[in-house]
Amino acid sequence: MLNFAIRVAQDAGRLLRDRLGTRIQVNLKGDINLVTDVDIASEHLIREAIADHYPRHQVLAEEEGLHDAASEYRWVIDPLDGTTNYAHGFPIFAVSIALERNGETMLGVVYDPMRDELFAAERGSGASLNNKAIHVSSTEPLSRSMLSTGFPYDIRTSRLTNLNNWSNFAMTAQALRRTGAASVDMCYVACGRFDGFWELNLSPWDTAAGALIVEEAGGRVTNFGGGEFSNYKPEVIASNGHIHEQMVEVISRADQRNTA
Repeated sequence: MLNFAIRVAQDAGRLLRDRLGTRIQVNLKGDINLVTDVDIASEHLIREAIADHYPRHQVLAEEEGLHDAASEYRWVIDPLDGTTNYAHGFPIFAVSIALERNGETMLGVVYDPMRDELFAAERGSGASLNNKAIHVSSTEPLSRSMLSTGFPYDIRTSRLTNLNNWSNFAMTAQALRRTGAASVDMCYVACGRFDGFWELNLSPWDTAAGALIVEEAGGRVTNFGGGEFSNYKPEVIASNGHIHEQMVEVISRADQRNTA
């Protein structure tokens, strides 16, 4: 199943790469939340591949939601993580595919077609980047750490803007970055490019693959309070483990938690 997920992610990634810079149709799902015809084409490609190989499996994906079935297996898919980047020609985006069995993520794949970087993990087997094992960083003080985050699409209307957390981390970490693709952020934690990542108001397809990849690379993934993480809860801290409690403490300073 991991090899299947890798092949499909690469196929979808090639579609994204080939369409970048061409005329695309862009629609709004909210004030600033975009969807393009490329998102939809990528999702159709992935869904069709799963239907051909695993027709009884459930599929949960960003654009068409849940296709339910009486199966213990569920594929969780973001066909284009970083749609706003993509629509602007900013080349940071990815395909994210995870497989759950009875609610537990068993494998995850994130493919960045612009850098031809394939991150993958299978539970209990470690994580890799282009078939080479990866590990989280060894950075310990938060003051020497580079972190990443994102901002919610409803930032204009919600009190949960993440801006207070951003401000607090800006005063305690070495550097902050905002790539615009949560799956890429989490994979960068897994391979040591970032030391930590936090975000709120996320969906299962944003985190399912990346969270497993971080864990299998030796990192830690929790909710904002340091408790158990779930793909179906809207907040996440992913780190190298060494700075995790420090990140939890910084987030506790602001009323910027989503406890839904």
